[in-house]
Amino acid sequence: MRRILVTGGAGFIGSHICVNLLKKNYEIIVIDSLINSSLNALNRVSRIVNLKDDINKKISFINCDIRDYEALNQIFLNSSEKDKPIEGVIHLAGLKSVEDSLNSPIEYWDCNVNGTINLINVMNNNNCKSIVFSSSATIYDLSERNKIHENSFKKPKNPYGSTKFVIECFLNDLFKSNLNEWRIINLRYFNPIGAHPSGLIGESPIGKPNNIFPSITQVASRKRKTLNIFGNDWPTKDGTCIRDFIHVMDLADGHISAIEYLRKNKPLIKDFNLGTGLGTSVLELVNTFQKVNNIEIPYIFLPRRKGDISKVIADNSLAIKELKWNPKRNLEDMCRDGWNWQNQNPYGFANK
Repeated sequence: MRRILVTGGAGFIGSHICVNLLKKNYEIIVIDSLINSSLNALNRVSRIVNLKDDINKKISFINCDIRDYEALNQIFLNSSEKDKPIEGVIHLAGLKSVEDSLNSPIEYWDCNVNGTINLINVMNNNNCKSIVFSSSATIYDLSERNKIHENSFKKPKNPYGSTKFVIECFLNDLFKSNLNEWRIINLRYFNPIGAHPSGLIGESPIGKPNNIFPSITQVASRKRKTLNIFGNDWPTKDGTCIRDFIHVMDLADGHISAIEYLRKNKPLIKDFNLGTGLGTSVLELVNTFQKVNNIEIPYIFLPRRKGDISKVIADNSLAIKELKWNPKRNLEDMCRDGWNWQNQNPYGFANK
């Protein structure tokens, strides 16, 4: 595949994937509604890969909502007319806040599920039948005590997770409808953190962060006074929750491996966990961040949040074996790169 469509490509994960695609000499078309992202991210991507004036030959951007059939279809038609048809899709576009999904389930089901169905309709009608879907560990029954593998029981507990699970079910039905057509990979993310080591792109949450790491970096930059840690009485070694944190660049590497896996294989559908397989407690993350960056993170303990659980760790052995992918960066790298981004860009992309 030489030309790839990346939906949601101006976002946190999408921009890092774009860097890796360009370095592998793919041409990419990015579509993004810019609701939770910034076009500045793609300008920074071009700087990282030194495209300069050549950027429009390698990467193009279209402001588009994935629910807009006509706009999506025109993108595919225009590409084919230039004798460079879109050969595969990395599908990241969608709403992603667990908390917001509880308050706005209609919006989440409409954007995530209807948007994906619309995208697949357009792909099908334009004979583009390879897709890597951005799924999530939230589809699992996260109360499991052992590492979570791809066949672990599925039981999403919020609308966001439900939309990801339903999309996977839909893609599975799509594949079964004609076993000789579609190439599909579902990548189930665990906890991506960090940033590109250049400090040019990283996570730029709009409003209050929903995840632990951007909350840590905002305290480090004194945008917030203290970090809230929910619960210090969990059944773990230090009483705080354990999660599987993965460097966003390792996650981006996983998408390149997935695209190339689809290109080399016959029609198939596969599910892969993308995590490190290592558990890190919230306090371990905070302490590592403080040590690596020589900065104090004041924190307070609050009661447990409803719906939280003590431990979530990926079994990533299938991705290592079949995708020939391996997470290369450690927790220190995640903390160093994430702070480098925040320190250089205290207001994210908003002040550039």
